[in-house]
Amino acid sequence: MVAGPVQQPSLVARPSAAHPHPAGLPADPHLIGLPGEPRPAGLAGDVHAFGRAVAVAATEPRWREEVLFRLRPVGQGFAEHVRVTEGPAGLYRELLAQSPRLDHGVRLLTREHAAITAAILAVQRVAEQPEINPDELRHRAGNLLRRLARHRRRGADLLWEAYQTDLGGET
Repeated sequence: MVAGPVQQPSLVARPSAAHPHPAGLPADPHLIGLPGEPRPAGLAGDVHAFGRAVAVAATEPRWREEVLFRLRPVGQGFAEHVRVTEGPAGLYRELLAQSPRLDHGVRLLTREHAAITAAILAVQRVAEQPEINPDELRHRAGNLLRRLARHRRRGADLLWEAYQTDLGGET
């Protein structure tokens, strides 16, 4: 059985002060939410804030800087996700010990970790180039957001299969 929480609460009160802006960037309540406003926790909240930053018109002042600023915690949170799931005492090792039939799903998610990490770095490189067309940055960021959403869904499906699938027996 998995030790520790498997599910995170979907919404928590998370003040915008948790991720202060670097000097010079104004706090935009449309990007970060109002203080005390519920918003997804952890990596999900960081992905949400990144998606909101990408969605803002590229003509906004300092748009590129805001996108980069919001991408950093996504990269850090995803690295932590990889550590927690793939580490020596990680979730995937525990899942496989309990349910070896999930090996294919675990290998798929592990491969996605490498691809998503590379996509995060690619978006960062593109965002750091001022001459890049904003549509190119938005396109790459959109691909990253879709990969993250797909990965989250697959991970949730794998957990459901591990702990909710009825393998027969009781009626």
